[in-house]
Amino acid sequence: MPSPAAPEPRRARLVRWLLFALGTVSLVLGVVGTVLPLLPTVPFLLLTAACWSRASPRWHRWLLARPRLGPVIARWERERTVPRRAKFSAVALIVVSMATSIWLVRNHPWLPWALAGVAVPVIVFILRLRETRDGA
Repeated sequence: MPSPAAPEPRRARLVRWLLFALGTVSLVLGVVGTVLPLLPTVPFLLLTAACWSRASPRWHRWLLARPRLGPVIARWERERTVPRRAKFSAVALIVVSMATSIWLVRNHPWLPWALAGVAVPVIVFILRLRETRDGA
């Protein structure tokens, strides 16, 4: 069976650049999400880590070296686990954010149902994530 051809260097550079750009935009959205309750932080930071791990090992190491974010991201990459406190904080913020949003659009015929239809599966997904064993 023939071995797959290596990607063209130019195409590989383009893919790395696009992944780096997506990771950067994701990081900015994650940072903005730390102050805006309707914008999630953790999914954007995990997307940043995933993009940068493929695009730029240097920037990926920089992200992992952040004292507040690095250990949680590294544990996610290594074990696919999250701390219990992070899970319940995320669920609480989603419930508060979505309840507020649903209340604000309560007069719209279908939008509250659409918001609830997004929130419920996300909450179920978060609650089903495996928890970190040592509670860190």
